[in-house]
Amino acid sequence: MKTKVFIDGSEGTTGLRINERFQNRDDIELLHISPELRKNPEERRRLINASDITFLCLPDEAARQAVALVEKEEVVIIDASTAHRTEEGWAYGFPELSDGHKNAIKTGKRIAVPGCYATGFISLIYPLTAGGILPKDYPVSCFALSGYSGAGKKTIAAYESGDRPRELSAGREYALTQQHKHLKEMKKITGLERTPLFSPIIDDYYSGMVVSVQLYADMLSKKETPESLLDFYAAYYKDQPFIRVSAPDDEIAASGFLAGNGLSGWDGLKVYVTGNEERIVISSQFDNLGKGASGAAIQCMNIILSCDAAKGLNL
Repeated sequence: MKTKVFIDGSEGTTGLRINERFQNRDDIELLHISPELRKNPEERRRLINASDITFLCLPDEAARQAVALVEKEEVVIIDASTAHRTEEGWAYGFPELSDGHKNAIKTGKRIAVPGCYATGFISLIYPLTAGGILPKDYPVSCFALSGYSGAGKKTIAAYESGDRPRELSAGREYALTQQHKHLKEMKKITGLERTPLFSPIIDDYYSGMVVSVQLYADMLSKKETPESLLDFYAAYYKDQPFIRVSAPDDEIAASGFLAGNGLSGWDGLKVYVTGNEERIVISSQFDNLGKGASGAAIQCMNIILSCDAAKGLNL
């Protein structure tokens, strides 16, 4: 029997990508909403409760409203918004972090898909705090580079306009007030005691991102080098097909450049460790529309369905 799936918010970037990834799957029956009814609460209620799994690709408040429409307790909600990522009763959709995270996804009815920047940050910091390498009171600072596709329809249209302002041809730092919406989950999921300093940059390319954190080696709980941290990450993420760890002689790291769009179109994430014995840089490179959004959502669904976690994805 096919799994009935409804995408609430199927016209947004994430919703469209999830829909595209289902086109060649014979185990999914997509429930479609008429365009003129896509904001009608009663029609959304009907389709949510007719589904086995509903994906929410909506603004936060609309996602909360959608959850209130659930009447059948067996319906699984996979929410791609920010609304529920730190809420009690919601599994955090990052199965590679621990067996506990994977099991919570497998058995849960409410799954919150991580934010794109948060995915990169947490992939780096969670193993270090869990492993006792990074003190939880460490003053973490992070910068990140992303393509414009993660910023929504209006921003995508502005970047792709023929008469756009010249400022859009350069990288633009934002969230200057240190109030980015992903900070809450970045702090909570990693167990950090301080909210990280975070400086994201949006640039003139469609998709892909790099998230980097700089560490002073003498402020870690024990002596570490780039080489020892690479070994640590390789062991931590062993047998995780969605996460690769660069080798010490990695050609990309050796070039001295990490391109924001280097893994665009791939649904996994790659970890790099560079620097020297005094100052270490840990970085994650991935597609903000893949492991950072729709790819992660489908990975969670595959885990729930007990099929290959990479089914329908590009690894």
